[in-house]
Amino acid sequence: MTSVPPPFDPELAAALELIKDVISPGMTPQDIDVVRQGPGIALLADLDLTQAGAFEVEDRAVPGPQGAPEISLLICRPTSPAPDRPRPVVYHVHGGGMVLGNNRVGVDVALDWARELDMIVVSVEYRLAPEHPHPAPVEDVYAGLLWTAEHAKELGGDPDRIVIAGASAGGGLSAALALLLRDRGGPRPLGQLLMCPMLDDRNDTPSSHQMAGLGIWDRTANETGWTALLGERRGGPDVSPYAAPARAEDLSGLPPAFLDVGSAETFRDEVVAYASRIWQAGGVAELHVWPGGFHGFDGFAPQAALSRSARAAHLDWLRRLLAE
Repeated sequence: MTSVPPPFDPELAAALELIKDVISPGMTPQDIDVVRQGPGIALLADLDLTQAGAFEVEDRAVPGPQGAPEISLLICRPTSPAPDRPRPVVYHVHGGGMVLGNNRVGVDVALDWARELDMIVVSVEYRLAPEHPHPAPVEDVYAGLLWTAEHAKELGGDPDRIVIAGASAGGGLSAALALLLRDRGGPRPLGQLLMCPMLDDRNDTPSSHQMAGLGIWDRTANETGWTALLGERRGGPDVSPYAAPARAEDLSGLPPAFLDVGSAETFRDEVVAYASRIWQAGGVAELHVWPGGFHGFDGFAPQAALSRSARAAHLDWLRRLLAE
């Protein structure tokens, strides 16, 4: 089996060259605290979440899982006059490899959707590994979704039109949330939007080997994130599908899914396999594999042609989903 990696899209390769001294693809456990204190997280405080007054923004503490601390929800509601029917809701789960980030990470993307489609955004803060291993993160995400569904009408939202969405670790947690909601008989999301999701703790696909040392998240970083979440169980026989959705034996009965991934990233093969298994289970999924895309490319190089295509595809899928 060849380990020659597929080429990066030329525009994206140029972007990687610009950031190579700032972002290393091979994060180790010793790097976690350093990255947490890096400039990327600090810059989130400067985001205009109101989008020049288009949204009313609040942080609200709501009950967490039983016996656990409260969780913080970032709630962004359009300031435009209320429509005739309650607004749909994007329930957003941030990325960060299970070890980084807060509910501001990536929320600008969800706000762009919400502004275009007149939606409410609720972005959940969850406890991070390794301080809080599985099941703390996904249980926080689950508790936040239950609160959102129960209080959607109070927010002007429609509890029957909640779309769960996330990128990277947030995509994996969104997929796990869909499984938990199905298996616990919870509210059924309208759809699940899984952008370059982190799905498989085994870290042994051809793409994970091909992309070693390349891009912004390679198999070393992947092992760091999954080991933080699972400890010695990572890669073993007893990993829960609510931690690593690729471990789920049954992918039937899930809400319609959108999945995308770059052809030149660690997660390529696990995302393609997950979409295929949804189809094999009789489910609905739309899959995009962006040629030459590295992990999270549309966030690092939003002006690249491939990034614009990816973002347009997300919005188009949401528009079609909400029209049904």
